[in-house]
Amino acid sequence: MTKLKIKNNEVAFYAMGGLGEIGKNMYCVQFQDEIIVIDCGVLFPEDELLGVDYVIQNYDYLIENKDKIKGIFITHGHEDHIGGLPFFLQKVNAPIYAGPFAMSLIKGKLEEKHLLRNAELHEINEFDEVHFKKLWVSFFRTTHSIPDTLGVAVHTPQGTIVQTGDFKFDLTPVGNLPGPNLQQMAKLGDDGVLLLTSDSTNAERPEFTKSERWVDIHIRRIFERIKGRIIFASFASNVYRLREASDAAIAQGRKIAVFGRSMENAITAGQELGYLNIPKDSLIDQNEINNYPPEKVLIMCTGSQGEPMAALSRIANGTHRQITIQPEDTVVFSSNPIPGNTTSVNALINKLEESGASVIHGYVNNIHTSGHGGQVDEEFMLRLMKPKFFAPVHGEYRMQKIHTKLAEMTGVPKENSFVLANGDVLALTKDSCRVADHIDSVSDVYIDGRDAGDTVGNPEIRERRLLSEEGVVTAIAVVDLKDYQIVAGPDIVSRGFVYMHESQELIKAANHEVFWAILNTFKNHKHIDQRVLNRTIISRLQKLLYDRTGRRPVIIPMVTILNGNNRSENQHYRRPNNKNNQTHKNERQNNHSHRNSQQHSKKKNSKEKQPVATGNTK
Repeated sequence: MTKLKIKNNEVAFYAMGGLGEIGKNMYCVQFQDEIIVIDCGVLFPEDELLGVDYVIQNYDYLIENKDKIKGIFITHGHEDHIGGLPFFLQKVNAPIYAGPFAMSLIKGKLEEKHLLRNAELHEINEFDEVHFKKLWVSFFRTTHSIPDTLGVAVHTPQGTIVQTGDFKFDLTPVGNLPGPNLQQMAKLGDDGVLLLTSDSTNAERPEFTKSERWVDIHIRRIFERIKGRIIFASFASNVYRLREASDAAIAQGRKIAVFGRSMENAITAGQELGYLNIPKDSLIDQNEINNYPPEKVLIMCTGSQGEPMAALSRIANGTHRQITIQPEDTVVFSSNPIPGNTTSVNALINKLEESGASVIHGYVNNIHTSGHGGQVDEEFMLRLMKPKFFAPVHGEYRMQKIHTKLAEMTGVPKENSFVLANGDVLALTKDSCRVADHIDSVSDVYIDGRDAGDTVGNPEIRERRLLSEEGVVTAIAVVDLKDYQIVAGPDIVSRGFVYMHESQELIKAANHEVFWAILNTFKNHKHIDQRVLNRTIISRLQKLLYDRTGRRPVIIPMVTILNGNNRSENQHYRRPNNKNNQTHKNERQNNHSHRNSQQHSKKKNSKEKQPVATGNTK
């Protein structure tokens, strides 16, 4: 079992994810034999991670120390904070503590993965306390772009460690929902905060993030001037935004149709918990949208990030079963692209415009505000908490660095701020703080599938990238090891490398190179197997293609071996002895002399005759 290099009286803080990146949040507080885990999220892959569905943490350290884990405490229900739970629970069945809305989303995730039955779930609110033998946890209400957001305070024998979660100070939330509990935060600060770990996402923006109420006003104004159908795209989890759109639509007498499974789940959860107030007669079935005049319909759908299989992308591509873009349609994007999605979102907007729809998007139309606090929000949190030590989290390195400067401006000594990386272990006492260790196992894990075991590594990612950039060339042949003949092929197939119909000369040269690669293998190797043939073909074909094109495609030999004494392809095949097989050689020479006359004329003076190929060298 891996043990941290800290003293017995020290409290450890470390991140399994969420540092130097936006996503994959997972923070841990450990004292002796007790570990408190805060959040368990995923990171959505960048474009270069081809075929990867999610990026999660390497859980090895926590798996080794699973008996110490007292609970996973969830700050809110966004994917970068709860999306990793199904993968983690497949390894460690730890208790989960979350607010009502986050818990509703978590139950849906676990049920989908058939994990709900065995999960230990505890719904909490801002006034609850959870006590263990040596540590105890309390909470404080914050505001974000999703309901029931909580900050987490872990009380240890050395002092209190606070994790803010994602936050902004929205003093006028929509729907008369509760605002941030400044009194709770101030009390934590007055009682003493040993370490504050705070959201750094918008540390580069010198502003106070606008209230959701500001977006509500502009959505109502926009809806009032739209005469046709409205297609409203937003994050499904942004229930505040869904409330603003539905309230504005109901005020105009519009009926609401919901598309996208995650959007349907969010609407259902929001209705059950009282965060949405959509009358039953205002919600219509998906198949009923054409029964109403365009000016009486609001379509709420997923796909604001350009996801190819989401409802909005299928609408734009003309492949959606119920919705076809009409000339009077207006599509409202009430979100901004997250990093890595800008290109796909812009392409989606262009498709919608080409289809005849009007598109409203971006900050310029005042229909989106961030859920993360800017510099003023971050400074306000620092003033309320008055921490002795500070470690910025949930942000890239430059954001973390700027956040430490804000901390210094609000009274935290420069030497008391720490810009950490995932795996760094901060060891704390009442009067000291130091980077004491690093958890080496912390790394990215690429999920290509549905379960924690469906992973791919860096070699596979490099191969996929190479395939996407250079293409693939397949060399196909059938050889007979009894008579040492090429009985079919070789044939060359190119995918993503060159267009075969326009590269006949190159394809012919590649065929010829594979032909001679096989013949040379017969001649120069006493023992012949699949690996020897493949290695020779790859080596010679790589050199030819690079010399001709300057590119290095992936080369896949597909050589079928006949008469290999019925052995495995991995076993060796011994070339027939010349003396014992002279008759077979003479027969081959006679049968195929018309195709290999030039080769035979060169062989007449040689001491040992070479095997003859019967294949196609085109």
